[in-house]
Parts: sequence; C-alpha cells; structure tokens
Amino acid sequence: MLLPSLICPFEGLFSSMKIYTALALSVLSLFMAGCDMPKEKINEPTALRVATFNVSMDASNYLSHEAIPEQGAGALRTALASQHPQIKAVAEIIQHTRPDVLVLNEFDFIDASEGIDVFRHEYLQVSQNGESPIAYPYVFIAPVNTGVPSPYDLNGDGVAQGTGDDAWGYGLYPGQYGMAVLSKYPIDYSRVRTFQKFKWKDMPGALAPLKPGTSEPFYSTAAWNELPLSSKSHWDLPIQVKDHVLHLLVSHPTPPVFDGKENRNGRRNFDEIRFWSDYIQPHLSNYIYDDKGEKGGLPEHAAFVIAGDLNASVDGKDNVPGAIQQLLNHPLIHAENPPTSRGGAAHTPDNPIASQHTAGWRKRADYVLPSTAGISLIQSGVFWPIAGEPKAELVQNRKASSDHRLVWIDIQLK
Repeated sequence: MLLPSLICPFEGLFSSMKIYTALALSVLSLFMAGCDMPKEKINEPTALRVATFNVSMDASNYLSHEAIPEQGAGALRTALASQHPQIKAVAEIIQHTRPDVLVLNEFDFIDASEGIDVFRHEYLQVSQNGESPIAYPYVFIAPVNTGVPSPYDLNGDGVAQGTGDDAWGYGLYPGQYGMAVLSKYPIDYSRVRTFQKFKWKDMPGALAPLKPGTSEPFYSTAAWNELPLSSKSHWDLPIQVKDHVLHLLVSHPTPPVFDGKENRNGRRNFDEIRFWSDYIQPHLSNYIYDDKGEKGGLPEHAAFVIAGDLNASVDGKDNVPGAIQQLLNHPLIHAENPPTSRGGAAHTPDNPIASQHTAGWRKRADYVLPSTAGISLIQSGVFWPIAGEPKAELVQNRKASSDHRLVWIDIQLK
C-alpha cells in the first residue's frame, strides 16, 4: 500500500513534463520548418558599362550626295561587305571601351542579316588592331521615321516631294540614320515598347510651329493630325541584368536646325526630349501610348538610363531654350559630374566646358543619363584621346570613324 502512495505525488509532475516536452518539440518543429521556408530575395549590386555612339554609318558617309537617293539604302550593306576602314575604326573604339550595353545612332535600318549581324560577327567579334574581340548576343533594331515618305509639304516650300524635308523624319531613303542596341545581357523582347507612331499633336502643350509673325499653324491640319513626334523613334528596352531590370530609353531627336523662322525642327527637338521627361514620371505620362496602344510610362522607382544623340546642348543657341535642361535638371535623373575628355578640352581650349563635348563640331550632343532610383554612378568618360596619345588617329575626323565620340558611364544597379 505504500508504493501507490509514493508514486501518486509525482503524477502531476510527470504530466507537466509531458506537456513541456510536447511544446518544446512543437517549437523545434516550427523552427526547423522555418529553415526550409523561402527567404526574401536580396538582389546583389551589379556593375556594368552603358554607352552611346553616333557611328555615322549612313549613306552620306559612303556616297556622294547626288548618289544617295538612288543607292542610299544599299550603301551600308556594301560598306559592311567590303571591310570598310571607317567601320573597322568604329569597331576598334567599341572593342577598346568595351561597353556592356551600347546604343548605336546613325546605323541605317536594313535587314539584320546584312546589317547589324555582319557588324557584330565580322567586325566586333574579330580583333581590330590588336584589341580583344567583343560579343553582343542580344540585339534590338526596329523601323524609324527617317526617310519614310509623307504625302504632305512639310517644309513649306509648296512641293510635296515625299522624301528629304517632306519625309516623316528627315532622310533621303527609309531607314537612314536608324538606331540599334547591342547588349551582353538579355533584352526582354516581350516587354519592349516603341513609340514610332506616337502623334506629336497628342502631347499636351505641344510646341506646334507657327507661320512666322502670325498665330497660324505652320502645318496643314491634315499633316499635323498625322505627323509623328519622333523623327526616328523612341524605345524603352527592359534589360535583365542578373537580378535587376534596367530600362534603356533610346532616341535620336532631330537636329534643331535646317529649317526656317518657324523653327519646326527646334520645336520638335524640344518635344522629343520632353517625351522622356514626361515618360519617367507616372503622373505626367498618362497621355503617352506605344505602337501597340498600351498607355502610360515607367512605373515609379524604375531604374533607367536615357541614352542617345539628343542633338541638344547647354552651350549653343540652336535649340529652343531649356531643351536639354528638361533632363539635366530633372529630379529623377543623375546629371551631375558629366562625362569628359582631355581631347574635347584640347579641341576647343577657349570653351570652359569643352571637356564635356561629344562631337567634333564642338557641342555636347550625346548623353547617357542614369536615374537616381536604383543606380549609383561610379565613373564616366568620353572616348577622345588628344593628339599623340594612342588611338588619337581614330577621332581625327568623320571619315576616320565618326564626327561624334563614344560616351560611357559605369553604374552599379542596387
């Protein structure tokens, strides 16, 4: 009878121990399960070089002006097939600077198999003057408005001749002054947006040109209703850089010259630049539509780089005042510490900002502008060696390579 009386006092203790053991096992089970649960993904910072280069690879670089209308569309094809020295020099500059993502302006829009693919495989992937070959597995090209005939008298001379000043964008044949993008990283082709057909009239407050000294529209109602904003095109290319998405915003606005007192080209240039200023701000971009009809611009906090020959400068009187300042003073764009070169400074020694010049005609025309969101700027530069330095012969003049210089930035996506 003593045994039960001795055991019974411990029954409550054993019961409590069972409960605590069960709780401990439950906590341990949850902890172990948590070890297998997916954790929040953290994107590692990624550095890359983004560049733009107006390569002057259109017919005017290979043919006389008289021969361009008839032979223009085939001039680049012929030049590429002949191992042209100007194209080899362009390739050498690219191999030397080694961008990861590269915008090419004034690369005629022709069939890829005869154009950009030949340039990639037979020039860039072949050593030029001892430089290491460079491969770009991802390419984007698309039609542009230059040289595409319109049925209207767009320059106001009384004759609707279709091409030249009367094309939708100045050009003597369709595809002249085209654009191309080369990338080491995948381009998300399913999400690419192009704006070749966006109508100028659909931009709120568009700077429609007026007849000099009047308040009358310069363009006829029919022409204005069809005139695209882009003299070439505007592109938004999402590029997958490891765990990051970078939006490359590409364009080549019309030069603000070669017109009359109506300033039709200057006004168009201003609004082509304004397009990007609005596009990167969700509260201002709801009027924009792409070539598929999708409306709006970039989402808030998207990482982007605006790149291309924008034909605008702070030290010139050709542009409508404030044209490039729409981007350089934009709160969402990092425009401090612009790319520079010693060659530019030496080319125009009496100009205090000549080191920022990107063209042989003494202006900063080419830009690679990163967003403040998602990007840190590491360094930047303009490929423009001074006389006596290696490769200075590549930038002697347009015939050597181009009248523009390659402009690059090194950035970190974060």
